[in-house]
Amino acid sequence: MLSGCSSAPPSPAPQIIRLTCQSLTPCQLPPASPANNGDLLDQLTQTEAAWASCAAQVNILITCQQRQKQQGSEDGKAKTDP
Repeated sequence: MLSGCSSAPPSPAPQIIRLTCQSLTPCQLPPASPANNGDLLDQLTQTEAAWASCAAQVNILITCQQRQKQQGSEDGKAKTDP
């Protein structure tokens, strides 16, 4: 008897797992109202730290997107998010 003619239940459909990159949070700079040179220097340090944090988020997202694009081309098809 051919296996295609049996009354076995059909196999379940494969589960699709979508890997996505993390979402970004808006970059925010601390408010500034320096009253003297010391305050201005402190503000510069805080602003540079805020920009570094924002740049790190963007770099993580770019790396993730490049990895997904590379994996998609290795599989022979492009993977895109809706």
